Amino acid sequence: MECQDRIAPIRVGRSSDGALVYVVEQPLEQLPAVRGRDIELAWDAAREAALSARPGAVRAFRFRRADGDFTDLAFADREACCWAAAVDATAGMTTSYGLSICLRLLALVDLLCRARWAVGLLRLERDAAALHPSVLRAAASTPLTADARFDEARFRARLPQFTLGGPAAQASLNGAIA
Repeated sequence: MECQDRIAPIRVGRSSDGALVYVVEQPLEQLPAVRGRDIELAWDAAREAALSARPGAVRAFRFRRADGDFTDLAFADREACCWAAAVDATAGMTTSYGLSICLRLLALVDLLCRARWAVGLLRLERDAAALHPSVLRAAASTPLTADARFDEARFRARLPQFTLGGPAAQASLNGAIA
């Protein structure tokens, strides 16, 4: 089934105002898990695009729910559009796998911004940012919610205890920046 999810095509078109529109024939929360390495590559590409201030198109998504109804999602803010364009250029977003990479990356950024406990999982320096490797693995495998976020408790449960603080976590982050 996972192999089939990787190639499940997504219809992509343009709205009258130029936005990219994605029609996905499955619920958002059923998008497949991805490889941690793919999240890491997307993170690097998105950061590079943001640093160079490359713009991205507005994107709208329509996910078909199991009951036949739809969940709609849109990226209109500059940063999300930039990051989505970078992921689209590297991983592609015309399959459920590529779209899952993008949505997981943006969900990870959202989580890191709102979860106080996640502060130690990210190290920022001028023109550099590093995530603890276990964070990338958790982002790759934690299911998305129906509103394209990570449930904090489920995400945190996938992290090894040493990741959440202490010298071992800091040493791992220091190695990632160097």
